[in-house]
Amino acid sequence: MALTAGIVGLPNVGKSTLFNAITQAGAESANYPFCTIDPNVGIVEVPDARLDKLTELVKPKKTIPTAFEFTDIAGIVKGASKGEGLGNQFLSHIRQVDAICHVVRCFVDENITHVSGQVDPISDIETINLELILADLETVTKRLARVEKLARQRDKDAVAEYDVLVKLQESFEEEIPARAIEFTDDQQKLVKGLHLLTNKAVLYVANVGEDELLDAEENPNVQKVREFAATDEAEVIVISAKVESEIAELDGEEKEMFLEELGIPESGLDQLIKATYHLLGLATYFTAGEQEVRAWTFKKGIKAPQAAGIIHTDFEKGFIRAETVSYDDLAEAGTMVAAKEKGRVRLEGKEYLVKDGDVMHFRFNV
Repeated sequence: MALTAGIVGLPNVGKSTLFNAITQAGAESANYPFCTIDPNVGIVEVPDARLDKLTELVKPKKTIPTAFEFTDIAGIVKGASKGEGLGNQFLSHIRQVDAICHVVRCFVDENITHVSGQVDPISDIETINLELILADLETVTKRLARVEKLARQRDKDAVAEYDVLVKLQESFEEEIPARAIEFTDDQQKLVKGLHLLTNKAVLYVANVGEDELLDAEENPNVQKVREFAATDEAEVIVISAKVESEIAELDGEEKEMFLEELGIPESGLDQLIKATYHLLGLATYFTAGEQEVRAWTFKKGIKAPQAAGIIHTDFEKGFIRAETVSYDDLAEAGTMVAAKEKGRVRLEGKEYLVKDGDVMHFRFNV
């Protein structure tokens, strides 16, 4: 399933540097606003040690990891919702992503200019959040003008939508994002259909200096971001875009040695992917055979037929059952044959809820 996260932030906060590092896609990075003229899209493989182990056990002809798409969106400035800077052009790009990774500058560097003249992470966050709210307010106001006429005619669907739109409008005028507003399940469906910017899940990415990474929690700017995120019920990860740039140039053992020397258990990329997966409620199941071992991303809570449909729609249409074993049981047994002998392999039907780490073989008939 094609899932994408948009990397946003004010100009010169390090988001394009981060994007370059995690995707090695070469987005232009320079010390001035709007160097990213078009959104840059990069596909990054999702690191998963379980996939490596399955490859070792099965010895397939090829191994295919699951992937995640990151979109680098040009720096947003105050007034973007009214066309300032590169304006609505970039706000429209954010509408296409599933989640927002908001990069916040927490480092001080006199050689890198700041659009407001000083490093103030909360002001930066509020600037972007307000622009997204104002853009959503415009969307809702326009829609409200059309729906109100039908609502007056007692059209049932229009009345329901009108109530939602009014609630959104009033909240936006108080600078409350859509994700913080309580709605019923039916109302949430209406809100989802509006594709609002502030209804997307947000992950705050605190970007610190290279020499601050190990003691990042002592950085007062990082502390401020964490305090703000807590009020937004959002997660925070701390990275150094500069360090990620150095890591991106290394391979395998060199990368592991570099991380060990820095005293970092995992790269910012790994943190970013894990946090984004958690944010979107994602998990991974595997298929494993002589031809290929492959990882598949799915939304937690789906049933076996829907998981099969991620591979091919015919698999879902003609689903019969899924031969399933947990990754842990298979790794412990060593082979599928041994796992079957130990009674660890199950035949699951249409109502089975797929779990993270399931190794599945679908049986279907079309």
